[in-house]
Amino acid sequence: MALGTLYGVGVGPGDPELLTLKALRILREADVVAVPDKGDGEGTAMNIVKDYIQGKTVLRCVTPMVRDKERLAAAYDRIAEDLCAQLAQGRTVAFITLGDPTVYSTYVYVHQRVLERGFEAVLVPGVPSFCAVAARLNMSLCEHSERLLIVPASHRDVEDCLKVDANLVFMKAGREIGALRDKLEAHGLLSRASMVSRCGMEGEEVFPRFGDMEREAGYFSVVVVKRGG
Repeated sequence: MALGTLYGVGVGPGDPELLTLKALRILREADVVAVPDKGDGEGTAMNIVKDYIQGKTVLRCVTPMVRDKERLAAAYDRIAEDLCAQLAQGRTVAFITLGDPTVYSTYVYVHQRVLERGFEAVLVPGVPSFCAVAARLNMSLCEHSERLLIVPASHRDVEDCLKVDANLVFMKAGREIGALRDKLEAHGLLSRASMVSRCGMEGEEVFPRFGDMEREAGYFSVVVVKRGG
């Protein structure tokens, strides 16, 4: 029996119309759709593709929202074993992931483990959230020779990034939004910052001037800083 193939499918930031034609084809052809389950009940990636996977076998993959490396590694190992069991039976599996699977995606850790076990795994790019956010703000991310720095704002101090001569994108900024705002103001960058929360999803909020936001923001918040204006 031929082994199945795993596809890590980027489904974009939230708007189902931003699914690529390739992603849509793979979802329709897949025998199994693997869905990340972080235990929050939201199922954001699932909501994007739900109209295209009716009748498909759905494999829920529990990935706890923690930073404990041992717990995360154990979760990725379990998911990889479950996926490989499907692949060993010749089934094609599409693992859906928000945005693009190569940009701060949980999926890539599973992808690596499946490859190590001798199975075929393929990455399918999707529209990353920061590109959708820039489009929603009706601005470019970088022009001419400008550089662009992508920062996971929720994971570590960003002070060093503010000193880099580049336009800045702060992803997943929700929990650190207050501290980020204070640091941007201290560096004279607050007036050059914009933010979109839940881009393309229900409850989307757009702040062309990040400084106008007066409360906390959710996990799916992206802040863009244009040094050139």
